[in-house]
Amino acid sequence: MAITAAQVNELRKLTGAGMMDCKKALEEANGDMVAATEILRKKGLASLAKRAGREAREGVIDSYIHAGGKIGVLVEVNSETDFVARSEDFKQFAHDVALQIAAGNPSYVTREEVPENVIEKEMEIYRAQAIAEGKPDNVLDKIAAGRLEKFYQQVVLMEQPFVKNPDITIKDYLGEVAAKLGENIGVRRFVRYELGETL
Repeated sequence: MAITAAQVNELRKLTGAGMMDCKKALEEANGDMVAATEILRKKGLASLAKRAGREAREGVIDSYIHAGGKIGVLVEVNSETDFVARSEDFKQFAHDVALQIAAGNPSYVTREEVPENVIEKEMEIYRAQAIAEGKPDNVLDKIAAGRLEKFYQQVVLMEQPFVKNPDITIKDYLGEVAAKLGENIGVRRFVRYELGETL
């Protein structure tokens, strides 16, 4: 049975599990949402959403230097316990995130961090573009909202396709690692330097 993207998204919303895990569970359950949820719960992936409220104050600051010292990244990745912060999976995730920031050049960690005035300005530009393309007035907002989603995928770290596996986003990858480690983890902040860039 072919599993649709809509089914995968629905299961993700219900369980908080990663995209690939949801797809595999749905395939295993022949598209049955209830059975797929059970499969994920048995694997411990569905409990990710429940962990989200727990504070993550431990962690590491990781760095990545790229292109012969032309790009440098520092990123703070948090976990609930020092035990998890010292694990190889956690360290690998932190390093992959630093690599992602070097390659993807995001401006924000989550879409909630994007200032309202930036969103308004982008929406204004997208509406103007749609008008210039001759789109009817009744679909301008819908077109602008669709283009805003693409904007988020460019500037928001969590929404970017993972450079090592573009089939998943950084948010999906974080979900998979958190499920494996059994703790709430998160990216708190980052700074990216590029040689010669204007401040």
